[in-house]
Amino acid sequence: MQPFFAQRFAKVEPSFIREILKVAVNPEVISFAGGLPNPDFFPSEELEVATAKVLRNKGNGALQYAATEGFGPLREYIAERYRTQHGLQVSPDNILITNGSQQALDLIGKVLVDEGSDLIIEEPGYLGAIQALSVYQPNFRGVSLNDDGPDLAELDALLAEPNHARLMYGVTNFQNPSGLSYSLEKRRAVAERLIRHNVLMVEDNPYGELRFEGEHLPPIAKLAPENVVLLGSFSKVVVPSFRLGWMVVPDWLRQKITIAKQASDLHTNGFVQQVLYSYLQDNSLDAHIDRIRTVYGQQKKAMEQALLRHCPGLDFTRPEGGMFLWLKLPQHLSAMDLFNLAIKENVAFVPGRPFYVRPDILNTARFSYSGADAATIEEGISRLGRVIQQVL
Repeated sequence: MQPFFAQRFAKVEPSFIREILKVAVNPEVISFAGGLPNPDFFPSEELEVATAKVLRNKGNGALQYAATEGFGPLREYIAERYRTQHGLQVSPDNILITNGSQQALDLIGKVLVDEGSDLIIEEPGYLGAIQALSVYQPNFRGVSLNDDGPDLAELDALLAEPNHARLMYGVTNFQNPSGLSYSLEKRRAVAERLIRHNVLMVEDNPYGELRFEGEHLPPIAKLAPENVVLLGSFSKVVVPSFRLGWMVVPDWLRQKITIAKQASDLHTNGFVQQVLYSYLQDNSLDAHIDRIRTVYGQQKKAMEQALLRHCPGLDFTRPEGGMFLWLKLPQHLSAMDLFNLAIKENVAFVPGRPFYVRPDILNTARFSYSGADAATIEEGISRLGRVIQQVL
């Protein structure tokens, strides 16, 4: 049969990171490429107990079709956690359980993105968002990400255009890929601009609970609730394979998003939602997250110290949480060329080029420290240092 495809899919590229992970599966490769939670912290025994409990107490009822919006008690749990952890008043009615944050991005694209419409995104930006939203053929408008958040001068220039973008996407805490966070001042400044220019922001926050330095800061959703869709996920703090995320949707958008989800999958896995809720009821999520934060903080420091020893003079971010840091190479070096040399020395990372919607930045790279212990980090960065010395 002669192949044929929808026009909207012509420019959607495969995930660059997934392609790199295929190269890095060799057990001899020390990989800093995958943004994967550390499996040592997956609560498998507790989830086994929770699974048995749901089946024992609910029987076949736990296996029936479920509500599009999600399991009610789980939505109430999320709303209560927002209240106690962030002082954010969220109604469970405004929470929609999704198949990971990735589905939330797809639903946003279906409901709000027209072909050729402008969409503001950080640079570097989350590759998964770029890929998900590319299906709907927006005109991405990049805003540089500084150490404390988006460049306000660039953002103002975009918002000064006569038919400026009505949608903005950003990761406000420990961003993927850079590890950077918005300061309180930048959060307030962005919130003010969202309200003044009637812009909706998709505030993605999968890493916010993984802070191991500094103080928690309020989400922009608290400062401009009608102008923000707030995304969250259990993938980074419980288990990723459940694919349970959520979106907090303003009243004016809720019905359309619900309809889009009905058209997509009817509902997210109802049984898994009940298992997760049972786990959360019988175990302390805070104690579990504290263990993750402690180890990730140690691994982050190990990577920083190894970079200082083996790659002196290179600029890199100093995240206060999350799973990533961002390396900037000298201007004349290509991160992709460095990757091709490094993989021969059995060390892998992600070149930064795919995280930009503007194609001219080639000398950056993402490193993940979440899946490697201190000794592995030391060895991997020392290999990288030897490669860099060859090309400087």
